[in-house]
Amino acid sequence: MGKKIVVLNGSPRKNGNTSALVKAFREGAESAGHTVTEFWLGGMKINGCRGCCAGGKNPESPCVQKDDMEKIYPAYKEADVVVLASPLYYWTISGQLKCAFDRLFAVAECDPNYANPHKESALLMAAEGNGFEETVYWYDRLMGHIGWKDWGKVLCGGVMAVGDIEGKPELEEAKKLGASIK
Repeated sequence: MGKKIVVLNGSPRKNGNTSALVKAFREGAESAGHTVTEFWLGGMKINGCRGCCAGGKNPESPCVQKDDMEKIYPAYKEADVVVLASPLYYWTISGQLKCAFDRLFAVAECDPNYANPHKESALLMAAEGNGFEETVYWYDRLMGHIGWKDWGKVLCGGVMAVGDIEGKPELEEAKKLGASIK
């Protein structure tokens, strides 16, 4: 039986290079029998975390803020794998992705020990340049802190304009990463 995969696509460009990585990943994952649900965060209304620690009272609607995170929470809770997809902005993930990921803390608040649900993850990134080191450092520490299994990373530099990624080997890497999830 396939896994349930949620992709949080933090690119503001719906059809940009990050989305091309997501599409390739999805093709590989679906060919392996997995179900993929993508959330394009750039088209969603998601407020920043208020740090109120008032969430977790209602597992069906864990955050006190009521915005488009309500669409993500059910899929996130059922997901086996969460894929973080983002362009590289100032040497880290986009604000759209960081904002949505911060808001997932409301689900952890549903646990008396504030434990994050056990998940697996992957990181997909596209960038004009090649300075992924800070993001990889953050991502690796995040996975360790919340106890998620990392399936891998596909990092594609040198892609500024929409479509620059076409023909790049990272597209095949993303497809293979999606297919490799067991």
